[in-house]
Amino acid sequence: MSLLLHDKFLRCDIMKMKIHQEGQNILIILCIILLILNSLIHYFINIHYVSIPFLVISIIFFLLVLNFFRSPKRHYKGDIENSIVAPADGTIVAVEEVMENEYFHDKRIQVSIFMSIFNVHANWFPVNGTVTHVSHQNGRFMAAYLPKSSTENERSTVVIKTDKGEEILMRQIAGAMARRIVTYAEVGDKCHINEHMGFIKFGSRVDVFLPLGTEVLVKLNDKTTGNITQIARL
Repeated sequence: MSLLLHDKFLRCDIMKMKIHQEGQNILIILCIILLILNSLIHYFINIHYVSIPFLVISIIFFLLVLNFFRSPKRHYKGDIENSIVAPADGTIVAVEEVMENEYFHDKRIQVSIFMSIFNVHANWFPVNGTVTHVSHQNGRFMAAYLPKSSTENERSTVVIKTDKGEEILMRQIAGAMARRIVTYAEVGDKCHINEHMGFIKFGSRVDVFLPLGTEVLVKLNDKTTGNITQIARL
């Protein structure tokens, strides 16, 4: 049933797809470069078994990058007041109680979502509330699915206080291919589940740290759809 729902939302994404603002300039530049390269190959070499395969490879590569920067329009229809909604598309790679030592300095429930290069890389706010903390830490670029990436990779941290006073921490983590984390949240902002919080370019991970006692609704290897899948309930 969950797979059918996931496929349904993917089909809806295709119908409502637009290009994320973070990818517009990249796609324009990439298109120009590929057009120039293909024109040069066609003009100077003009051998079909060279120019045609290169053209096909160029189109496939451009479509892959286009797919990466898609920005589907989504609206969460569940109980917003008590829901914690997946901030990203991807696969659940961690659900565990951990010590969070960068902000809370106490135990929290960590839910981690790994995003492959084929996933949407826009990030949504997981809860409604007020942004109380934003910080950025430089670090390494290990594969984002590794547990150590949560504390050793380059990352941005955003803390949101809900209307009920609960603090939810969301961490954007760069991966082996990611070299830029974009965070739109600023301290004092009022935020909403249906709003974009940021974007991570080319493979990455998002960690959400929840208060102990939170009811977690996902398990390892579950697939999530950003701003659609409810991952926990306060």
